[in-house]
Amino acid sequence: MVDHPHLDLEEIVRDSFDEDELQQLLARLTELEPAELALALESMPLEQRLNCYLGLAVSDQIDALMYMRVDARENIFRQLDDQQLRTLVEEMDVDALLELLDELPTRLYDYACSRLDASQRRWLETALTYDEDQCGRYADHDLLIINKNARVRDAIRLFQNLPDDTEYQDTLFVIDRTGRYAGQIQASRLLGQATHLPVDPLIDHDAPVVEGELDLDQGSDIVSRSGYTALAVVDSDGKLLGRLSIGEALENVRRSLESQFMHTAGLDEEEDLFAPIMISAKRRALWLGINLLTAFLAAWTIGMFEATLQQVVALAVLMPIVASMGGIAGSQTLTLMIRGLALEQITEQTYMALLRKEMGVAALNGVLWSVVIAIITYFWFGDWLIGGIIGAAIVINIVIAAVSGVYIPRWLDKLNIDPALSGSVILTTVTDVVGFFAFLGLGSLFLLA
Repeated sequence: MVDHPHLDLEEIVRDSFDEDELQQLLARLTELEPAELALALESMPLEQRLNCYLGLAVSDQIDALMYMRVDARENIFRQLDDQQLRTLVEEMDVDALLELLDELPTRLYDYACSRLDASQRRWLETALTYDEDQCGRYADHDLLIINKNARVRDAIRLFQNLPDDTEYQDTLFVIDRTGRYAGQIQASRLLGQATHLPVDPLIDHDAPVVEGELDLDQGSDIVSRSGYTALAVVDSDGKLLGRLSIGEALENVRRSLESQFMHTAGLDEEEDLFAPIMISAKRRALWLGINLLTAFLAAWTIGMFEATLQQVVALAVLMPIVASMGGIAGSQTLTLMIRGLALEQITEQTYMALLRKEMGVAALNGVLWSVVIAIITYFWFGDWLIGGIIGAAIVINIVIAAVSGVYIPRWLDKLNIDPALSGSVILTTVTDVVGFFAFLGLGSLFLLA
């Protein structure tokens, strides 16, 4: 969990309910970093959130929106009238427009674009040629650029003119006369250099670059592993589009990890904690419906062996154990696979080796725990045959669960479906159906023969 040393959420949310404390609360909110401010607003119910939001300066409103979840932003936009929205977009720069593009009403987006100067419009048009998940769309234009023919004194002057609150600006990005990226210069390289010398010998040509068409998660990973505070983002012709800083990269990595975690529960990481009831219910209904269908499939499998269950009640008592053991084993493999796919550790060449390894682990654990459960079952029901049946069913289910845990993410990935979102639902169905069928099928075969 991220530590917020200046953010007492419990106190802030409590004060948001008290109109007498509103002005003092607003003063505290304006002192927070934009990410903290967004978190504080998201932690409030909608009515209190809007009251606090409207009390902020427009610049603080925009900063907060930039860090809010999509759903939280939409809930604020729904409650603002046209004049309030116009006042907001009048203060937005290109970065803010790009971030808020999908939530802004079209008429207001057009209005905001009409207020941009020619260079800002070109910047916006270039960014929009990239998809919403590509680095080129979010390249930061707040960077220091210098021509490769410049002198050391020109480079030093750029650093001297930086505002005090500038972040991750220890790098100059060098371009040639055509605008193509030529390398970068760290501020530390300028120390002790004669001011009349050219900067060309100081250029670091080995720094990695981020292609504009690269996926944002991949670009963020490159930056976070590079050892640099920022890397250049370039187009297909090598021209400098902007930069991707380590701060933005780590924020993207955090969002990606949060997305994976939320998807395992069938939830959207952008969902507002205090979203209206109908909107939240509609979003979650889909996966509850899918889960219901899979539950009926498992129930239908049990129904096939109704006669067996009526005669051997012990099987009904023991059924949940079989399904649970398979589910846990499968989810362990599924989690490893999803992590491996996310980190690009799994290739076509390594699938079979991974499958053999997971099957071996499943077989070993299956045999071990099947023996333990068979012994417990014997002392419980006094019947070695029932113990042997549940033991065999558990081995079968755990091995099938491991195979499913390997292949389900692979198939979903090939279909461009997020394995973290739907993999657990499919895996649960497989382990339930296979476990019930194996256990009740063996019971019918041996106990009613």
